[in-house]
Amino acid sequence: MSVAFVFPGQGSQKVGMGKALAEAFPEARAVFAEADEALGLPLSRLCFEGPEADLQLTANTQPAILTASVAALRVMQAQGARPDRVAGHSLGEYSALVAAGVLELRDAVVAVRRRGQYMQEAVPAGEGAMAAILGLELPAVEQACRDSAQGQVVSPANMNGPGQVVIAGHAAAVDRAVEACKAAGAKRALRLAVSAPFHCALMAPAQARLADDLARVSFHDAVVPLVNNVDARVVWAADECRDGLVRQVLAPVRWQECVEVLAREGVTSFVEVGPGTVLSGLVKRIARGAQIANVEDPASLEKARGVLTPPTKAV
Repeated sequence: MSVAFVFPGQGSQKVGMGKALAEAFPEARAVFAEADEALGLPLSRLCFEGPEADLQLTANTQPAILTASVAALRVMQAQGARPDRVAGHSLGEYSALVAAGVLELRDAVVAVRRRGQYMQEAVPAGEGAMAAILGLELPAVEQACRDSAQGQVVSPANMNGPGQVVIAGHAAAVDRAVEACKAAGAKRALRLAVSAPFHCALMAPAQARLADDLARVSFHDAVVPLVNNVDARVVWAADECRDGLVRQVLAPVRWQECVEVLAREGVTSFVEVGPGTVLSGLVKRIARGAQIANVEDPASLEKARGVLTPPTKAV
């Protein structure tokens, strides 16, 4: 049995995340303490207590999810759990790189806080938007975006699974594309409550600033193979991992392909490490028949034991 650890991205945040793990396990407490020190702010209190409005700010959300995810990872590692492959959705790729030994926690948490700030500042509030298109395949969504651009930006941002594509760009162009997708037969097409249009050409200013930051961060070769978002392929080398994070800012998240690659690599069990079960739901639709678990608190850790430590065969 081959196991992949997958790490959630923005949208999985919730007040209280990581608190039960930190209360129960010293490894989780140490992760939150290290993140607080690296950022010079009480991120742990924000995760555990809110307020929710502050947790929803992109510059806070991104380091908060990463820290909660790595806290769960460290508890699992302390109990002997090891992945054969790793991947993460957008922001989650940073968590995956920590799991793969490519990034140190304190470097990752500082990088994603700045990433969140740069993304938020790249497009003035209200000028950008994202929308989820359900029940329409990618080629039709791409055509709707081309027809709706009219000199503005709108393009696929997340290819999450069969018939589930998220688009991003200028707000007016996204609204036109939503109507075009409905006309083309989408079951649902609706605006998302996000603060910026991620993974599209409007993020170019954020990409340039983040590239400068990441050039100064120490990356190591992976000790566990990572399937990256931007190419949906296995990467090991430090420079490839850094390059993937830079290109990821503008490029769509090819999550369906990432899961398909993991399955082709022999992965039969997926464990979502961190808050929520968004990726678990997506994986279930892509890798049918795979074992799926999540770990975000002591109860889910206990339930995941069958996936993390499969029974040994009788000799």
